[in-house]
Amino acid sequence: MKIHPMTIIAGFRMAAECARNALLQRTMDNKENTDKFRADLMNIAMTTLSSKILSQDKEYFAELAVDAVLRLKGSTNLEAIQILKKPGGSLKDSFLDEGFILDKKIGIGQPKRIENAKILVANTAMDTDKVKIYGARVRVDSMSKVADIEAAEKQKMREKVQKIIAHGINCFVNRQLIYNFPEELFADAGILAIEHADFEGIERLALVTGGEIASTFDNPESVKLGHCKVIEEIMIGEDRLIHFSGVEMGQACTIVLRGASEHVLDEAERSLHDALCVLSQTVNDTRVLFGGGWPEMVMAKEVDELARKTPGKKSHAIEAFSRALQAIPTTIADNAGLDSAELISQLRAEHHKDNSTAGIDVITGSVGDMQKLGIQESFKVKQAILLSATEAAEMILRVDEIITCAPRRREDRM
Repeated sequence: MKIHPMTIIAGFRMAAECARNALLQRTMDNKENTDKFRADLMNIAMTTLSSKILSQDKEYFAELAVDAVLRLKGSTNLEAIQILKKPGGSLKDSFLDEGFILDKKIGIGQPKRIENAKILVANTAMDTDKVKIYGARVRVDSMSKVADIEAAEKQKMREKVQKIIAHGINCFVNRQLIYNFPEELFADAGILAIEHADFEGIERLALVTGGEIASTFDNPESVKLGHCKVIEEIMIGEDRLIHFSGVEMGQACTIVLRGASEHVLDEAERSLHDALCVLSQTVNDTRVLFGGGWPEMVMAKEVDELARKTPGKKSHAIEAFSRALQAIPTTIADNAGLDSAELISQLRAEHHKDNSTAGIDVITGSVGDMQKLGIQESFKVKQAILLSATEAAEMILRVDEIITCAPRRREDRM
C-alpha cells in the first residue's frame, strides 16, 4: 500500500498502547480476598493444563500446583519446589508433600528416624583406604609393612570421620561415595550417613535446610549446618526414600508424580512446570483476565475504534493490527476443528454489546461465557505477549533490505 515502515511502526505503537489500556480497564484483581484469589489461581492452572496430558485430571493437578505456589509466599524461586518422578501407579496417585524427599536409601545399621536433625551437606571423598597416587609403587620387604600402610590409611580415615563428628551433627549427606569403614564409624556414632546424593539433590537440600555445602572440616565454627525437624524413611511404590520434614525454608515442598511410564511422567512434569511458572508470576502480579480469545476481541474492538478516529496513513496500520489480534481466536477455533469464520463473526457481534464476557468454547463448539466456564489467564502473560509481538514486528519492519549472496556454483567433478 506504499506506506513507509516508520508510519506503520508509529501506527503499531499507537495500537499496542490502546490495546494495553483496553486490557487494563478490564482486568480483575482479587488480591484482598484470599478465597476468590485462590479460585482465580485454580482457573488459571486448569486453563494452562487443559491442553496438556494432564487434562483428564486437571482439577487435581491444578490443586497441587496452586498449593505448591502458595507455599512460596510470593517468591518466584521455583527451585524450592522439587518434582520427583516415580513410575508405577496412576497419575491420580501423585501428591504434594511438605519438606524435601531425597531419592536414596538409608544405610545398614543406621538410625531410621532422627528428630531435630543437624545436617552437614558435604562434597568430599570418603573412600581413601587405598593409596591414591597413580603410578606409585610401594616396595616392602615383608607383609607386616603392608599391614602398617593399611593401618595408617585407616587411621587417616578415622581422623577425618572424627572431624566430621565433631561438628555435632546427626546426619551426614555426601555427594560422593562413602566406603564401608567410614560408614561403620558413622553408624557407631549414631549418625545417619547418606552417600552419593546426586548433585542437584544436594544443592537443593542445602538450599532447603539452610545449610551450605562443605568440603573441608578443619574449623567447625565456619560451617553452616542445615536443620530440619524429622528425617525418616518412607515408601513410595516399591522404592524407599528419605524424607526431610519441617525444613528451615518453610516454603519448600515436593511434588511426587506417579504414572504408568517414564514418557508419561516426563510429559506430566513439563506440563506441571508450565502451570507453576504461570502461577508464580500471577501471585506477584495478581491481575487476571478471561481467556479463550476474549482479551484479543476486546483489544481488537478498541483498536478498530482508534483506527476510525485516526487521520492519515497510520489508520491503515492500526486497522491491520486489529486484524492481527483476531488471528488468535481464529487459531483457537481452527485448532479445535471448528468453523472459524462463522465463530469469529458471532464473537465480534457479541463483543459489540457492552461488558461482554464471550469467548470461544471449544468443547461445545460455539461462543460461550468465559466467566461461567472459569477460563482465565494471567494479565502479566498477556501483556508480555502483546508487547513482545509488537516489538518483534517492528524489528522486522526496520530491516530495509536483505542482501544474499548468489550460491556458490559446484564445479563439475566429472
